[in-house]
Amino acid sequence: MTPKKEKLSARQQNIVDLIQNFWLDRGYPPSIRDIVAGCGLSSTSVADYNLKILEKKGYIRRHREVSRGIELPVNSATAGNRLYIPVIGTIAAGEPIPVPDGDGWDSTATADTIEVTRDLVCGREGVYALKVKGWSMQDALINDGDIVLMQNANVVENGEMAAVWFKSEREATLKKFYAEDGRIRLQPANSHMQPIYASPENVEVQGRVIAVIRRLE
Repeated sequence: MTPKKEKLSARQQNIVDLIQNFWLDRGYPPSIRDIVAGCGLSSTSVADYNLKILEKKGYIRRHREVSRGIELPVNSATAGNRLYIPVIGTIAAGEPIPVPDGDGWDSTATADTIEVTRDLVCGREGVYALKVKGWSMQDALINDGDIVLMQNANVVENGEMAAVWFKSEREATLKKFYAEDGRIRLQPANSHMQPIYASPENVEVQGRVIAVIRRLE
């Protein structure tokens, strides 16, 4: 039997109602500023204080490392719009970094998941998530600590953001992919960083970016 939850204040009930209605209307949770505006609160600190109480009482769950990382316990209003995506590791948005678990990314081996709405996936199969390390893609609004949703792919179009595996170095990086005459150019989205050039024989595309989940500051 599910234990009875503690009674809420009027303000806290308003916040819960706003979160649920926001989910139903838009398919994703509100930000702290959405809650401040929607509930007429005086500051983000007041919102955060009440969210901590709601979390303690079991009305919500929070993922503070993820932007809009507020979720309600699964119910009929929101369950059908949610998916759980495996978070399979870290990808460099900077210089390539070694991947510890064998040859490339294995989207079936994971100890963690992230909850997303179906509209982020748009019916795609073979979707997995990676945590970003580095700042080379910041001009594409992908920052250190963000999470990228990836679709398994061995081929991408020029200009697409891709997870690329260097076979000889046994390292991976996240960059914009360009196939040029006799070489592959991996272009950072950061004006202070230079592209990486590699031979086609040494490069293997492992997935394309389909969405970014921002880290809370």
